[in-house]
Amino acid sequence: MRRLPLNTPTPRHSAKGLAGQGARHDSAWKHVSGQARYIDDLPEPQGLLHAAVGHSEQAHARIVSIDLEAVRQYPGVVAVITAGDVPGHLDIGPVFPGDPVLADDLVEHIGQPIFAVAATSHDAARKAARLAKVEYEPLAAAVTVEQALDAQLFVRPAQTQCRGNPDTALAGAPNRLQGHQRVGGQEHMYLEGQACLVEPTEDRGVFVHTSSQHPSEVQKLVAEVLGLPIHEVQAEVRRMGGGFGGKETQAAALACVASLLARATNRPVKYRLSRGDDMIQTGKRHDFLNTYDIGFDNDGTIRGADIMVAARCGYSPDLSDAIVDRAMFHADNAYFLDQARVTGHRCKTHTVSNTAFRGFGGPQGMMIIEQAMDDIARHLGQDPLDIRKRNLYRPGRATTHYGQTIEQHVLPQLLERLEASSDYRQRRSDIEDFNRTSPVLKRGLALTPVKFGISFTAKHLNQAGALVHVYTDGSIHVNHGGTEMGQGLYIKVAQVVASAFQVDIDRVKVSATRTDKIPNTSPTAASSGSDLNGMAALNACEKILDGLIRFASDHWSVAPDDVVFGENRVRVGKLSVPWAEFVQTAYMNRIPLSSSGFYATPKIHYDPSTGTGRPFLYYSHAAACSEVVLDTLTGEYRAIRTDILFDAGRSLNPDIDLGQIEGGFVQGMGWLTTEELVYSDEGRLLTTGPATYKIPAASDCPPDLRVTLLENSPNHEATVFHSKAVGEPPLMLAISVWSALRDAVSSLTDYRFSPPLDAPATPERVLAAVNASKAWLTDRKESA
Repeated sequence: MRRLPLNTPTPRHSAKGLAGQGARHDSAWKHVSGQARYIDDLPEPQGLLHAAVGHSEQAHARIVSIDLEAVRQYPGVVAVITAGDVPGHLDIGPVFPGDPVLADDLVEHIGQPIFAVAATSHDAARKAARLAKVEYEPLAAAVTVEQALDAQLFVRPAQTQCRGNPDTALAGAPNRLQGHQRVGGQEHMYLEGQACLVEPTEDRGVFVHTSSQHPSEVQKLVAEVLGLPIHEVQAEVRRMGGGFGGKETQAAALACVASLLARATNRPVKYRLSRGDDMIQTGKRHDFLNTYDIGFDNDGTIRGADIMVAARCGYSPDLSDAIVDRAMFHADNAYFLDQARVTGHRCKTHTVSNTAFRGFGGPQGMMIIEQAMDDIARHLGQDPLDIRKRNLYRPGRATTHYGQTIEQHVLPQLLERLEASSDYRQRRSDIEDFNRTSPVLKRGLALTPVKFGISFTAKHLNQAGALVHVYTDGSIHVNHGGTEMGQGLYIKVAQVVASAFQVDIDRVKVSATRTDKIPNTSPTAASSGSDLNGMAALNACEKILDGLIRFASDHWSVAPDDVVFGENRVRVGKLSVPWAEFVQTAYMNRIPLSSSGFYATPKIHYDPSTGTGRPFLYYSHAAACSEVVLDTLTGEYRAIRTDILFDAGRSLNPDIDLGQIEGGFVQGMGWLTTEELVYSDEGRLLTTGPATYKIPAASDCPPDLRVTLLENSPNHEATVFHSKAVGEPPLMLAISVWSALRDAVSSLTDYRFSPPLDAPATPERVLAAVNASKAWLTDRKESA
């Protein structure tokens, strides 16, 4: 063997911090000490100006006139620009057109930028922007999904995925249920708001420091609005203070505005949004209206399904096409639907254009089938867990409604293990006893699975590049196309590189993502950061290693298989050479110690015209069992225990993965319980800060939270070290909390009625579900 195989577990006596070992986040000490630098912490260049925009106060209107004289005259204002001042492209839509960087004669949501201001201070820019006099001609506005469906307003055409003949299957099923639900959106609430700092360079180019998950898109769009070739713009991301999808496309607009102002003034410009402006002007998780029509046998096995998902996309396409696609892909979650049709609508509303958020439509799609599982169980008088287990994908029932075959069946075993480790059956019995004797407090329990597809559904995005340098002292520098938003991507890629060379993690440094080092990068999204960038870095290491092995074989006259890397040394035949000495020797013999790397995800394909294909390389699997207690007089509740079992394959870093699972679960809890976006009938967002928009606090986390990684479950696909993605799937584990709330309310009817409960399940909505259950009981008594 030439060296330690790259897809094997770490040996017992090895270098420190290799893949598979727990390792501290590379910026952890900087985070807690306040030394981690974000955009607003960067040293301010001389002559810095600050940007702000004046935005629309109408949801849908024509601009009749605009008077900016008071804005220009405000003290400190240096420049004011409008759509007519844009030298290049006005539209900065990331995939499809529809997003003008500044509105021209038409506005389509409250908060849409109309003009931009550069001033000598942040406060001066914001105050000046409020002084514009804009006259509007109001137009009819659609604010809700229902209004858009009624008016047939869509940002993109509807899509359908269909297998077999669902209409015939539904008609012939022994049992049939219909249901609907509204699933709310979610504000990203990243700790660091949207921000960028743009500095003019030679030849009228710009250098953009951006808090973005997609620096290459920032580079491209800035170049287009300035009318420049892409190579005149560089974008850099060292870290973000949270992203969650909200900085995949939304960060580009700020960079474009700041770049236009930098061009107009030839001075550096910083543009950061206040929390209120950030919430008004930038997109959120899509809220959905979902319906189902499902036929099933007397044991609860699904025979046919007709599911509809409809998203409030906002005024432009943004990423909504792919988001609704992913909702459709995940409308089955973990269940074999047999004959099935899934239809997805991309509804246009006159609200801010919604965008990516952790899960990218998948969570909203899963919600409808999980509601159906509970409803089937109540209809048949069975435990919801039994209905879920009966309908899981398994050999012989392994093809999705879009034609992809499930090749690694993890969930049947995973659910059995979690059912046992969480003591589900005994707790179910104890909870039913408690509910029979407690008149006010009711407890609920639910165990729900997650099957989440891993890959970008846009095939071309499934690629990554990396650059690895080995220096003569044995230290290693890595640059790759992924961005760090706190999730631990940099440390995982560093561990991959350390494992490739079998050196201590301290020898490896990963630096800021820059478009002039790694070009044409894909966004850090779709839970693919480690899969893509880890493999690209590994490819670069393999190229360097191949050259080093050839050199060692020739230099010391040994066979290539007698050159083995391990424990910070290189064994060459019977000789053991320290790593740094070996590298220095290679350098003196003019052996290349630097290489680029590239990776493209294999096997994936999807044809939207037929609604079939293999959009995902593999699936991540997990399950959660949650217990809640609620007060039936007020609707208030607590999550008191959650058990999670997560399949991370051969985890690259178990410590990081456990943290991601815990954080994702709590963020999902917030989405489904406390985080409510409220709009007025006129389309104005009313929840514009933490005073009115409630993210979960530490006290909302279940006091008993048990998270375990599934052992001995390597990825069957050739991912980096046979690991599996961890970023997005944990969020959907919170569906167990929502389902447990329904379970607790259903106990009022002795589990015979499945109460309606839209998300987020605020205490008001839970109380309404309690009242609906009591009304059902009253109706039953009266009819008897």
